[in-house]
Amino acid sequence: MPVALAPDDIVRSHAEAAANDREPLLVLEPLVGFLAEQGLEAPADLTATPIGDGHSNVTFALSTGVVLRRPPRGPLPPSAHDVLREARLLRALEPTRVRAPGVLAVCDRPEVIGVPFYVMERIDGEVITDVVPDPLATPEQHGLIAHELIDALVELHDTDWRAAGLEGFGRPTGYLERQLRRFNGLWEHNRTRELSQVEEVGAWLAANIPESPPATIVHGDYRLGNTMFAASTPARLIAIFDWEMATIGDPLADVGYMLMHWTEASDVLGKFNLNNVTRGPGFPTRAELTARYEERSGRSVQALDWYVTLALWKAIVFMEGNYKRALTGSTDDPYLRTFGDGVVEIADRALTVSRHGL
Repeated sequence: MPVALAPDDIVRSHAEAAANDREPLLVLEPLVGFLAEQGLEAPADLTATPIGDGHSNVTFALSTGVVLRRPPRGPLPPSAHDVLREARLLRALEPTRVRAPGVLAVCDRPEVIGVPFYVMERIDGEVITDVVPDPLATPEQHGLIAHELIDALVELHDTDWRAAGLEGFGRPTGYLERQLRRFNGLWEHNRTRELSQVEEVGAWLAANIPESPPATIVHGDYRLGNTMFAASTPARLIAIFDWEMATIGDPLADVGYMLMHWTEASDVLGKFNLNNVTRGPGFPTRAELTARYEERSGRSVQALDWYVTLALWKAIVFMEGNYKRALTGSTDDPYLRTFGDGVVEIADRALTVSRHGL
């Protein structure tokens, strides 16, 4: 469900913004000017509506039928929420078979709305979170949804990132070691309290780093809720969203992250499990998802418990950062205030997987 707008989120002018206590998310008059410069539809009465959950980069549907992505309000961790990097990747993927939206314009001038942003095409379909749309709500279609999710991921991992012009987008070696260093640093930046589970899991990850397969494009946030399906049968994945964490690295990190979010009928659910629709009849188990990825990609998924634990550990760090934003008042999202308990729940889960496996 889209987040509700606060009165100071969208303003008409920078003069109006200056009268408020905090920066706006959109300033419409200079935005209209930018859209006109780019040859895009730019009416004076432009309006914007938030879409998505709004917990990370902020996404607006503009009344002209396009979508705008910008970072959330600060303060932000170093290198986080880099929408210009995200836009570069999406443009590189346009000639490939990866199912990603096309970029229409990129703005690196903060003076327009206060931060960099980009504009992309709007794609119509269904994002599956807590309910499967009626046409797809059968065991047969449930199975196809899962197959599409895996096949789209394999397409991404099979993309030649060098041929796509992504040299320098990420370093192809040492990805897992860098992940551990980066998220240790982010934890120190984001933490609001002491949690011994986080330290123990981080130490276990560092002591058990597996050998990575050859590097690919890594989405970094790949799960059912970050994809869109056509509304009709047969189930067909038409777009992958939320690319802000993408880089070049170990493809199995995407598999571990996806499996972290995939729930089965026999799972004991916590408060912060997402996409629990996969508990329904016809959806495959995590083991069956893994087997399809191995078959389609030709990669053997080794050390699966390690990759799932890494995904959980990273989720802890991000959730703590969002919780800190809520505590400091840089977001109005009431859901983020509940993340205090969620961080502890996921930290306990990560500790269990590191000790006993999935």
